[in-house]
Amino acid sequence: MKSKTVFVSGHFNVLHPGHLRLLRFARECGERLVVAVESDRIAGSAAHVAEHLRLEGIQSNTWVDEAFITDEPVIQVIAQLRPDIVVKGKEHEARDNPELKVLDQYGGKLLFSSGEVTFSSLDLIRKEFREFDPRSIRLPQAYMNRHQLGIVRLVERLQCFSSLKVCVIGDLIIDEYITCQPLGMSQEDPTIVVTPIDSSRFIGGAGIVAAHAAGMGASVTFFSVAGNDASREFAEKELNDAGVEARLFIDENRPTTLKQRYRSKGKSLLRVSHLHQTAISLHLQQQMLTQLEIVLGNADLLVFSDFNYGCLPQFFVERIVSLARDHGVVTAADSQSSSQVGDVTRFQGMDLLTPTEREARISTRNREDGLVVLAEQLWQQANAKNILLKLGEEGLLIHAHDLTRESDWMTDRVEALNTAPKDVAGAGDSLLIAGAMTLAAGGTIWEAACLGSLAAAVQVGRVGNTPIRAEELLKELT
Repeated sequence: MKSKTVFVSGHFNVLHPGHLRLLRFARECGERLVVAVESDRIAGSAAHVAEHLRLEGIQSNTWVDEAFITDEPVIQVIAQLRPDIVVKGKEHEARDNPELKVLDQYGGKLLFSSGEVTFSSLDLIRKEFREFDPRSIRLPQAYMNRHQLGIVRLVERLQCFSSLKVCVIGDLIIDEYITCQPLGMSQEDPTIVVTPIDSSRFIGGAGIVAAHAAGMGASVTFFSVAGNDASREFAEKELNDAGVEARLFIDENRPTTLKQRYRSKGKSLLRVSHLHQTAISLHLQQQMLTQLEIVLGNADLLVFSDFNYGCLPQFFVERIVSLARDHGVVTAADSQSSSQVGDVTRFQGMDLLTPTEREARISTRNREDGLVVLAEQLWQQANAKNILLKLGEEGLLIHAHDLTRESDWMTDRVEALNTAPKDVAGAGDSLLIAGAMTLAAGGTIWEAACLGSLAAAVQVGRVGNTPIRAEELLKELT
């Protein structure tokens, strides 16, 4: 079906809220919005700002698909473009509109609207997803002093990331944030009523772990399972743009996992998940194993990012771990628990495990002991070399093996480094990959905890999962 093109024209000296409402309304009338900015010659005395600056203002608007300067009457532009719909402000409805004659010749429509007040702040809403304030992040100076971690040393470790070859495997998730405008309370039942006004999609799950690794400079191969649907196509494009070699194996019996978050005024109202949790077939497992064996033969790091949605059955995990050991690959794992489902200890012999306190307690069935006892019990069951126990706003507990003494453990803590988090959803993913890459680059667990915490602090400082770049971490360090 042919997509509808909508056309708007004007002077656009300064993009004020009235313009934003009009452009928002116009974009909702079709699939493509084209805007003509009248040249200085055509606009005459009505042009108070140079034409190239007025054009830049329109091009910066997120609703506009194409914009250009026109040096001919708008009627001629419409006759050439033949848009399906032309939108003008409501104030023009009672006036003479010469565009009608041209539109009638080919069946186009003329609509009048100044948009709705609720849409005028949409560009401001979208800034929530784009902007990041580094002033809320503080380095853990006391912790760094305890472990003699200088800035130069951490920067050198970060720079080693670019030489790493990383393999990530796990559940692909698409996160969709739907921004809503509250309308009030329903009269039929005590329910809040909202209308969606914008949506933004991000790569999530194991996909964002792979994208983080690529953003921090590594060569990354990502293995996962997806449905034969539009969400998979979105994921392939986004991962490719992030520099990730994505090997997504299609399972016709499941959708690509989609998690929707409905938000209003910076708060989450509701979450909706579209997913299947059944294990992938033996045939798919064998297909992936064949390719994994080749990739792991040249890899420095293997990361499991498990959400318990069926991508990593136990026998499959054991086969992959065996391949990694055969090739001397550093291994790390995170297994997120939904309700009471999940067991991070099924990833045996990892160099790094990064569970939350809740996930550790579910895995060990220990609901009473203190954190150090909990971490040791988790080590005993998982045979892990290092554990980073995530404590949310309380920071991170490190439980590390002391290589100088065969049987001893050392425990320390890094406080939460971001004092004003916006969205904590991606903290664990960024900590997992930054910490694991630090170990793969030859760093200590203390360096891994520091750089992992710093990556998490950067990630929670913005809304939505967007790949962390090495420059962001370097900027915070220096």
